[in-house]
Formats: sequence, C-alpha cells, structure tokens
Amino acid sequence: MLLAHRQALRINAAARAFVLLAIGGPLLWDRDREGLVGLGVLGVIWLVTLVVESRSPQRAIVVSIVEAVAVATTCLLVVDSSPAVLGALAAPPFVAGLRCGAKGVFASLGAVLTTAVVVVNLSGVTLTDADLLTAFTWLTMGLGLGMVSSFLHATLSAPDPLLPYRHASDLLHELNQLSEGLSSGLEPRSLGGAILSAVRDELPTADLVLYVGDDVLAPLLSTTLDDSGSAHTSLLARLAQRSGRLETDAQTFAFPLSPDASRPGHPGIVAGVFSDRLDPGALDLPRTVRRLTRDLQVSTVHLETALQFTAFRDAATADERRRLSREMHDGVAQEIASLGYLVDALASQATSPEQAARFATLRERVTEVVAEVRRSVVTLRTTVGESESLGAAIGSLARNLSQLSGVAIEVTLDETSQRLRSEIEAELFRITQEALNNAVKHAQCTLVRVHCLVDAPGARISVTDNGRGLGEGSGRLADVRADSYGLGIMRERAALIGARLDLEEPPGGGLRVSVALPSGGRVPQPESPREIQVSR
Repeated sequence: MLLAHRQALRINAAARAFVLLAIGGPLLWDRDREGLVGLGVLGVIWLVTLVVESRSPQRAIVVSIVEAVAVATTCLLVVDSSPAVLGALAAPPFVAGLRCGAKGVFASLGAVLTTAVVVVNLSGVTLTDADLLTAFTWLTMGLGLGMVSSFLHATLSAPDPLLPYRHASDLLHELNQLSEGLSSGLEPRSLGGAILSAVRDELPTADLVLYVGDDVLAPLLSTTLDDSGSAHTSLLARLAQRSGRLETDAQTFAFPLSPDASRPGHPGIVAGVFSDRLDPGALDLPRTVRRLTRDLQVSTVHLETALQFTAFRDAATADERRRLSREMHDGVAQEIASLGYLVDALASQATSPEQAARFATLRERVTEVVAEVRRSVVTLRTTVGESESLGAAIGSLARNLSQLSGVAIEVTLDETSQRLRSEIEAELFRITQEALNNAVKHAQCTLVRVHCLVDAPGARISVTDNGRGLGEGSGRLADVRADSYGLGIMRERAALIGARLDLEEPPGGGLRVSVALPSGGRVPQPESPREIQVSR
C-alpha cells in the first residue's frame, strides 16, 4: 500500500508540472503578468497539496475537495485577463481520481462547480460565452482523465502478493546503506556501557543497571560496587517503564531513557541504588535526571537502533535454522535412512561370511550417520525462546542428546527469576549446545555434568565430562584441533556477548568447557543450586 501511495504521488506531481508548463508557455510568450501571477498561485497551491497528501494519505478526499476549491477560485479571479488559466480546471479531477477513485473525481467536479457559482455571485466576475465554453471543455476533459486515473487507482490499490517482499527489499537496501554511516556500531552492550558511564559521572551510585525490553525487562549491563538491593532496582525499573517518569524509593531510583519526546516508548530503563551514606535529596535528582535524559538522547537513539537490529538478526537466524532443520529432516535424513534399507536387502543375499560382515559394517556406519543427522536436526530446532528459561532450554537439550547418544547427562540449575536478554540467552545456549555435542561425539565419556548459574545480567555455564581429556596420549587433542572450526565459533559467540570461554582438565580427568558472562565487573559465583535435573 505504501508503494502504491508513492507511485500515485509521483504521477500527480508529474501531471501538475505538465499543466503548469502547458499553460505557462503561452503566458510567457504573451508576457501576461496577471496570468503568470495566477499560475504562480496555482504552483504554490499544488506544492502545498503535494506535501499534505504525502504526510496525510488518510485525508485524501478532504485534500481533493480543498484543492478543487482553491484551483477554481484562482482560475475565476484571473479569467478576465488570462482565459488560458482555465486549463488548470482539468487537473483536480485527475489527481482526485488517482487518490480516491471515482468518488474523488465526482467530489472534485462538484467542488469546482459549487465554487464557480459562489465566486461568480459574490465577486461579480462575469463569464463570457467563450469563457463558459472553455471551462466546459476543460472540465469535460478533466472528467475523462479522472475516469482514467480512477482505473489507475484501482490497479495500484489491488493486493500484490510480492508487495511485502518489495517493501522489505527497499528497507534492507536502505539499511545496508545506512549501516555504513553508523560510527558508534551496533553492539548493545558497548552502547549501554557508555550510557551507564555517563549516568555514573552525574550520580554517585553503588549499584547501577540498564534494563531493556518491551514486554519483559531484562538487564543489559550493570556496574556494581556492592550488592545493595539489585532485586529492588528490577521492581522499580518496571514501575518506571509503566509510568514513563522518574521513580524513587528511599536510596533506589529508576528513570526511562527517551530518544525523542515526540516518540512513544522507552528503549531502556536506568535503575540504581545510592550508598547509604548519601542523601538523595541533596542531589536535586529530578532536575539532574531531566538533564541526563536530554543529554543522552543521541546515545539512546544509538541503543534503540542496536536493539532493533539485534532483534531482526536473531529472528532471521532462527527462521533460517528452522528451514535448514526441515530440509535436513525431510531430505537428507530420509535419503540416508532409505539407503540403510537397501543395505539390509543386500545383506540378506550375502554369498559369504566376509561379505555379510562388510554389509554389517556398512549398516553400522549408515546408522551412525542417521543418528548424527538427527542430532543436527535437534540442534537446529532447539531454541531458548520456546522455553521458560535458559536452564529449562538446556535441560530439554540434554534430555534429547542423552536419548540419542545413550550418554548420561546431569544438569544442575541455579537461576534467579530475572532472565537475561533473549540474544544473550541464545548465544549462551548455542555455546552449551556445541560443548555437549563435542562431549558426546569425541570424549568417549559415560557422564556429562552441566552446571548453569544465571544471576542476570551475569551468568556462568560449565560442561564437564569424564572422558579422555586433552592429554597428548588420549588422542582427543587431535579431535579438538580437527574440530577447531566449532571451537572457533564458540569463542566468537562468547566474544559477541562479552563473555569468556575456557577449556580445562579437572583434577579427576575429562574436560571442562566453561563460559562466564560478567554482569559488569563481576562474574556470578556458584551458590547452593535451587533446582537439579538429571537426564539419562
């Protein structure tokens, strides 16, 4: 619909320009000053009309009537000296038909005729027979052109199944061009860190958190000097999000970030806790927050853009993973399974024990490939978004892998009620997923232990197996080197969210892969687990 509106605007602008040129040529040749003044007034009317209809397409019928009245009035006031200006009467019905269809054409003609009657009676303008004939000719032509433009209106307004894709293509092309000029980048955590630094320069706080999200607030980043009531900041941040203004409670405060006073919504909420030794009343907090919100508008626009880009990227990635999993399940997996049936048929006709043994080996390899494809399908389809929490998603993944591989997987969860941001959870989940897959495929282990600790905005996840470890004699170091692409991806995912990835051999043997996401200067440390889930 937006594309059709743009096309209509271009055609209307071209039609008006053509009328101005067609009438202006003879007037310039005759040096008709009054006619040129009238033509200039018509140009201003059409320019204003073009601006109004581009910004308010829903008022098309009103704009058509007002334009018809203004054009008819101008033509009648200069008709005595410049009858050629009457040619402009053909334009309003044409552009009205393109805007509103047939109803616009008749509304425009009705407005022209009504205006003519009123102007002639009130201003004393006299129309000669030649003027009446000229006006009738141009209005008739306007009616015919209006019917043509009504057909164009119906054609442009018809549903186009490709229109959303064309619109998306235009927006993506524009995004690619704009991204070259984004000097601040599109990494939400770094942009959020700059905002918290600016707030801390003005407000001495012991605990400062930046929350983001529309329906559910999640901590993006925090800077903490002590553990002074971070749970309370979450409650006050939600209150500030709903009220849209500064909220305070004793030593705790929260205020929304706004990119523009005229735009609804708040990309982020800053919440903090003052030290017990500080009196918030001495800071004139409302005035300071107003100044901060104003000074941070540019940074808030940067943050909002980064968050929207991240959400778009994650949605596109999830859709592509689902598509790949469908293709693998319905294509490759079925073809390999059918190959297994063919091997079974050949094995039943083996002519010697040696041939039967080779068929059995081949069948075993086909079964392993099918299992690997199924694991890949599970990996692609499992996401955090469908689960209650990051820990619940990891538990579901562990159950599926345990069933497919026969390896026991124990999952220990220690999570607070406050969730991480969705893109942070997604990256941590994929790192855990890759570590579990590596343990199941390469470690030759009988047990894998997963410990998931989440204390938003920080988190720590470790995957420990009792397998071969990384010793030179174990042969697993070669496996890890051969699978360095997967390890590199894990490190890239950790770097994207500002986390640290470590590989180590615990004292009892095996291998531990851990990823730690600091909350802003500190990494959450394990406490007593609040939930234990065992998958076997």
